[in-house]
Amino acid sequence: MAKLVIVESPAKAKTIGKYLGKDYTVTASMGHIRDLPASQLGIDVDNNYEPQYINIKGKQKLIKELKAAAKKSDGVLLATDPDREGEAISWHLANVLGLDPTDCNRVTFDEITKKGVKEGMAHPRAIYQDLVDAQQARRVLDRLVGYKLSPFLWRKIRRGLSAGRVQSVAVRLIDDREKEIEAFVPEEYWNVDATLASGGKKFTARLHSDVSGNKLLPKTEAEARAIEKGLENAVYTVSELKKGQRAKAPTPPFITSTLQQEASRRLGFTATRTMRAAQALYEGVEIAGHGTVGLITYMRTDSLRVSDEAVAAAREFITGTYGDAYVCPNKRTWKTRNAANAQDAHEAIRPSMPGLTPDEVDKSINGDTAKLYRMIWSRFMASQMADCQMDTVGVTVTAADYRFKASGFTVTFDGFTVLYEEATEEKEKKETALPPLTEGQVLKLQALTSEQKFTQPPARYTEASLIRALEENGIGRPSTYAPIITTIIDRGYVEREAKKLKPTLLGRTVDGLMLEQFPNIVDVDFSAQMEKNLDKVENGSEQWREVVDEFYKKFDASLQAAETAMEGKKIKVPDEPSGEICELCGKPMVIKTGRYGKFLACSGFPDCRNAKRLVKDTGGLCPKCGGRMLQRKSAKGRIYYGCENYPKCEFMTWDEPVPTKCEHCGATMFRKGQRLYCAKGGCGFVMAVPKGGNNQ
Repeated sequence: MAKLVIVESPAKAKTIGKYLGKDYTVTASMGHIRDLPASQLGIDVDNNYEPQYINIKGKQKLIKELKAAAKKSDGVLLATDPDREGEAISWHLANVLGLDPTDCNRVTFDEITKKGVKEGMAHPRAIYQDLVDAQQARRVLDRLVGYKLSPFLWRKIRRGLSAGRVQSVAVRLIDDREKEIEAFVPEEYWNVDATLASGGKKFTARLHSDVSGNKLLPKTEAEARAIEKGLENAVYTVSELKKGQRAKAPTPPFITSTLQQEASRRLGFTATRTMRAAQALYEGVEIAGHGTVGLITYMRTDSLRVSDEAVAAAREFITGTYGDAYVCPNKRTWKTRNAANAQDAHEAIRPSMPGLTPDEVDKSINGDTAKLYRMIWSRFMASQMADCQMDTVGVTVTAADYRFKASGFTVTFDGFTVLYEEATEEKEKKETALPPLTEGQVLKLQALTSEQKFTQPPARYTEASLIRALEENGIGRPSTYAPIITTIIDRGYVEREAKKLKPTLLGRTVDGLMLEQFPNIVDVDFSAQMEKNLDKVENGSEQWREVVDEFYKKFDASLQAAETAMEGKKIKVPDEPSGEICELCGKPMVIKTGRYGKFLACSGFPDCRNAKRLVKDTGGLCPKCGGRMLQRKSAKGRIYYGCENYPKCEFMTWDEPVPTKCEHCGATMFRKGQRLYCAKGGCGFVMAVPKGGNNQ
């Protein structure tokens, strides 16, 4: 008889089954088979927080099949993912199938390759109960908060609301940022720049200080003009020249949080989309010449460790492709940001076979998985390459009573940048190309300009910057970042606006109530400490029931106090102004949220019951009939663009209309990836997205 190996997904089962052969039967549990009941608390608070697990509805047939397969097998091995959630799934499987969790029936694979599967199968072990208990503690805590707080929110705000332990902190971060933006008072300042020439080559230097070294930043136009006047007929002389060398090191390989951040910046992926593609790469895809193979190591990790074998493979590839000079002369190591909390069971995210290039992989796969593999492979390879070397120069130019400064660099050896550089938010350039200069040299003034500027408020969070903030504050763990963002958007507490996360009026109302009545739940430091406590459960230094008890007693007291303080009170969510006027009664229309999303309603309700769909005018025109192009949402919530004259005109597209007009016919252009195209029949004009344009 064959041994039964149980994994979570059919894709993973297919890949592992290929490596194990006929002596094993590999099947999938399709994730969890047991959980807390959906319709009730499911936790016996009076009996030491005993969870009341039940078989998940709809999985009865699967469970029956698993039991039958286990009964006729020559032993069962549980091969779910190598993290807390995977350990818990194996524990539940053991309980349902009648296996002893203390037997050596648990195997894990950090990479799903022939080598990785062989290594995992050679080291079966017992289920790590501490890991299971850490997952149970998180599940119980989240259930207690969700099922106890949600009814309170129903009574005090409106029905259908829900609260989450970690998600509430994320909403608070976003709401706090919005408050900062609203409270921000811009301050005027002026940049004074001198365009100078040396040997026919120009460069720009910026006003820095007076000759005594006191920094200068004019606050008004009058101050800027006074400085300009003081520079009339001035001689611009190179008073100081500093030359040096600078080495730029590559960024480390990805961990879960940095993978999600970089995929957001570079590829425009949401965290959920990133993890979906990463899961597919880990579980296995069909590659010509290799069969079904897992292309990356396990993608839920916060460790920066890399195996010696992977480093050796990368160095061999770099030497053969770029030459010895491009190989880092020593093994790179990186310090994990939150070393005390890092889960170091896995390596950093890297290609499982470094020699398998993205170009070769692209022959077999495409779309999100291909794009993500290229990014993961390139980042890992670059991390093992030599530094980028630069010659730097800084110049101080003295004119009258003022000093101007400029800096620049020249790349002398490109190193890792030949392959990969981290995507960054665009910032104002502080360095410029400088011509050859010598101290004491007199420069020719080409132009002296002053430009008005204003200080800018902090930017709203993007998915990338929110994940970075959660990680830096110790909120959540690698597996939770994507679900956190998905949940707060699905609940209507946060919305995306031009790829930025903005709190809705509902989200701000809920956050305000939570901050007033349950400050600990939305406190960043408190939540970070709870994550540390869960880590202590995982390493065996704390008991999970004690951690839950310490939290729940304080939480329950806060809940009772809130019920008393808000007895008979109800908070109204403000209506969102729309800028439209009701055509029936003349009163302002407001934006409301219903079962199917946002809609327009008359503020005179119930006297006036006028309501209609909420659509956004993109400013573009339909290429078929000239009607307005409106932004709409599909039944699944995906944004698309359609003609206002539907159904007479059925033109629709997933591609966003942009302000740029077609150079050939003047019609609205549409954006697809990094190109713009004209959709008007017979035109066919295509162009690249203008750099620095408003077509993002």
